[in-house]
Amino acid sequence: MTLVRQITEQIEQLSPLHYAEDFDNVGLLVGDYEQKVTGVLVTLDCLETTIDEAIKNNCNLVVAFHPIIFKGLKKINGINYVERVVIKALKNDIAIYAMHTALDNSIKGVSAKMADVIGLTNTKVLIPQKGHLKKLTTYVPENTANEIRNALFKAGAGHIGDYSHCSFNMSGEGTYLGGENTNPSVGKPGNLEKVKETFISVIFESHLQSKILKTLFTDHPYEEVAYDIVNLENIHERIGMGIIGELAKPLSPKNFFEHLKRTFDLSIIRHSDITKKEIKKVAVLGGSGSFAIEQALAAGADIFITADLKYHDFYKAEGKLILADIGHYESEQFTKHLLVEYLTKKITNFAPALPEGRIILSKNNTNPINYF
Repeated sequence: MTLVRQITEQIEQLSPLHYAEDFDNVGLLVGDYEQKVTGVLVTLDCLETTIDEAIKNNCNLVVAFHPIIFKGLKKINGINYVERVVIKALKNDIAIYAMHTALDNSIKGVSAKMADVIGLTNTKVLIPQKGHLKKLTTYVPENTANEIRNALFKAGAGHIGDYSHCSFNMSGEGTYLGGENTNPSVGKPGNLEKVKETFISVIFESHLQSKILKTLFTDHPYEEVAYDIVNLENIHERIGMGIIGELAKPLSPKNFFEHLKRTFDLSIIRHSDITKKEIKKVAVLGGSGSFAIEQALAAGADIFITADLKYHDFYKAEGKLILADIGHYESEQFTKHLLVEYLTKKITNFAPALPEGRIILSKNNTNPINYF
């Protein structure tokens, strides 16, 4: 028996919900976390036809990239497609989960899949985010330092990039004098105690704060735990929008556009003036990416591939790079493939697993834009 919660926990290893932008609406939008899962339908958008497809394939969990509920619903009476989707999902006990910008901000998310399809190497996040890191400093008895440090690591502290178990430590002397109502683990109330202590400093992602503190308070032997937490302005290299990387060999703009049209199955590419003789460094951002033009320029990209560029956005290229708008759906079309591949691999790692083949790629094209 596999529950909705078990599936979503796996998804959130790839795209934790705290990665999402503040304006977004992500997570389980319809349904019950404790519901038994008969099958998972993975899609880019959740429409009425998507729910019909889920019913046909006996899937009672739809994993969608875009959230069907974006703004608050004051009434649900079926007057628009959003309300009709919610009603149909509820009537058929179908849960709907969405990740949107949580997956956009994942280093293995939407833009990373675009980069993979294009064939980019030496990739990194184009716009790394700030405000995701904090630093804990605490003071522990010297003989408990290893135990407490390892407990903090197990709780998720001490990760810097691909490195784990990162900390800074110093030995020193701590002092305290307990009042008459205290019960110190070392010494007696009313005595000025001097204890050999270890200063421990570790970095952690902000969403882990409650877990980190619970671990500290549980494992620390002192009645009153001395600690402080500092918000860091450091950028997080593994969280952020867009990806920038390099082609194995430089291509002419003509050859690169042909490669782009072939791999993304494009009928048209809107682009700025072609001022580059060769394309080597490529920036990508799935969906609406006009906000990242300056970052692509600053990163030295020869071309920036995204969607939803407006007329005046193309002027921002200023002859320094090529801006290429391949379409919103087109830029994100491989996202559902990414999720199916990821879930198919992950679900087998915990028991009981879903029956083989129950992670299904939606065959429904949800692109609302047509070309004549």
